[in-house]
Amino acid sequence: MPRSKKGKRGSSKPGVKNGVKGESGASDDELTSDILSHYSSASEANSVLDEGTGGEQVDEQTAQEETEDKLRQCIDNLMDKSAKTRLAALESLRQAFSSRVLYDFLTERRLTVSDSLERSLKKGGGEEQAAAATVFALLCIQLGGGDEAEEGFKMLRPILTTILIDNTASIAARQSCARALGMCCYVSSAEDGEDLIKSLALLESAFMSSYPNREGVLPTPKPGSPGLHSAALQAWSLLVTICPASKLSVLLDLHLPKLQACLQSSDVNYRIAVGETIALLVELGRDINEVFDVEDSETLCECLKSLATDGNKHRAKNDRRKQRSIFREVLHYIENEDFTDERIQFGVESVYIDSWMRRRIYDAFKEILESGVRYHLQFNPLLRDIFGLGPPLILDTAVKSNKISRFEKHLFNSAAFKARTKQRNKVRDKRADVM
Repeated sequence: MPRSKKGKRGSSKPGVKNGVKGESGASDDELTSDILSHYSSASEANSVLDEGTGGEQVDEQTAQEETEDKLRQCIDNLMDKSAKTRLAALESLRQAFSSRVLYDFLTERRLTVSDSLERSLKKGGGEEQAAAATVFALLCIQLGGGDEAEEGFKMLRPILTTILIDNTASIAARQSCARALGMCCYVSSAEDGEDLIKSLALLESAFMSSYPNREGVLPTPKPGSPGLHSAALQAWSLLVTICPASKLSVLLDLHLPKLQACLQSSDVNYRIAVGETIALLVELGRDINEVFDVEDSETLCECLKSLATDGNKHRAKNDRRKQRSIFREVLHYIENEDFTDERIQFGVESVYIDSWMRRRIYDAFKEILESGVRYHLQFNPLLRDIFGLGPPLILDTAVKSNKISRFEKHLFNSAAFKARTKQRNKVRDKRADVM
């Protein structure tokens, strides 16, 4: 199982086609379909067991071996001369890594996979670079924050950095590298202060070009740049959640005034990313200092109120609705220190998103894992450690066949919520002591 580093995030925090050559003769779509169908075989086996009698039981060992054979073919195809074949292999691996936990399989092949991804990042086109960066982020999540993930991050960080700061590179590739840089640093080397500071600085260099000039005027965005600024800002804010209090104080003083000006950006998605980051920074500031206050808070609240009630007909209806919803939450928190909790349910468990910090962490994993995030919350020890869920639950057939009543779930979730709140208050007290 993945080895997560002691003392990292965890419960102390509040808060994915392939071309085949040779004998197989399978098409890209067939291989992808085969891999995903084999992934479902384990759950099919469980359903057969639940039936008790009748029908043949699925041989899980055979299904696992067949799945691994398909994955080996995908990994081999990463070195193919055809760009189309490499892209298909990257897509298959993305789907596989996001939908299953493959720690044992990948631990033995991590260097091979990392070498292949590095080649795609160095020599591939923009689409291949973007796909390779995403697969690398997934690889770090799979390896679970241990020495293996840290080794891979140190290996690929230079090329991720090169693409991120290259103004001639594909915007999609730069966005993907920004997300990968933030996630891989968060997962694999958060305890290394030097790596954390370097990664923060690199991401800052990507989004600070959106800041107003000396006259207070926002620059005219270049095509595609708001998307890059959003990706870099969100990756940066993920890393801010693990900054020591001394560094956090410096970041608050430097960035909060500039980010307030960026609320006037012409891009709705960047405005939303800025608003959520402001709320996160204010929350972190209040965690380390109970009397923390935002500079010129009245102007900030007026701006937030305007965005929360924006009825500009020139904006798309969905954009207006999304913006109003987010900024109502941001304004409510700034004024009342009140966060609207969200419950994420997976299997028989739930996780509560009860702070801006916790939301940023969850959203970051959801951006990478997509629909597989609930599966990883259920079975990936790294995510379970980060969200304070404990070891993965092992449910026998009898438990699976008996549904938990709604009242029992309510009692369990109430107790878990109270425990999290108590723990979070302790963390706040400790941060205040550090200051």
